[in-house]
Amino acid sequence: MRIFALSDLHVDYAENEAWLRALSSEEYRADVLLLAGDLSADRVRLEEALARLRDKFLAVFFVPGNHDLWVRRSEGLDSLGKFDRILETCARLDVRTAPQRFGALRIVPLLSWYDFSFGLPGEDLQNRWADFRMCAWPGGMQLPEVAGWFHARNVVQPPLPGERIVSFSHFLPRVDVLPRRIDPAQYFLMPVLGSTALGEQVARLRPLFHVFGHSHLNNVCALDGSTFLNNAFGYPSEGRFTRKALVELPLGDG
Repeated sequence: MRIFALSDLHVDYAENEAWLRALSSEEYRADVLLLAGDLSADRVRLEEALARLRDKFLAVFFVPGNHDLWVRRSEGLDSLGKFDRILETCARLDVRTAPQRFGALRIVPLLSWYDFSFGLPGEDLQNRWADFRMCAWPGGMQLPEVAGWFHARNVVQPPLPGERIVSFSHFLPRVDVLPRRIDPAQYFLMPVLGSTALGEQVARLRPLFHVFGHSHLNNVCALDGSTFLNNAFGYPSEGRFTRKALVELPLGDG
């Protein structure tokens, strides 16, 4: 059994959906896919993409990303209501959203949101970041509360003797998982990339690997005994720095 990682497939783009359709239906029958969010803002497309992937893999694990929780007035849902609908869809399709063991390996999905612990948003970000318009939170919830709501639903149990953990999230668990060379013009996005509270949960899990997405800046780095990996498929225009392919986690035979 192999473990593959992918995030930010964004099947709203025809090129991305075509890649998904062309993905082998035979090669991955004995394998697991960790899908770290951002399939589609459209519920029908999201469900179709999950169903296609579920047909190709032994098991698919999924955590929603920010695009997945965008809402339209016609849907009659806020973003947490849409989150509940996505979980219902996953349960119906047998897409895993909770921790599960495969022998000595435990796979741990981690829900999250950004909470401005990476920095406070400036006026430019407030004006340009689509989530601020496309997400709707019940009861006037502020984003730190939203992040806390998701974090409280995570099952964070450190590894048992002889156990290995692979965890994954959509959002970044720490700032230093970003590539070292980042265009300074993009620094204004830092506040909406992740959460230090998520990073604390990952640290408690002590995973062998932690997979994440969201930034569309693919990277692999080793920090504090864990390997952090971002394999975002990304937008069609991002072919220079996204891989456009599944990546296998090198777990070895241990």
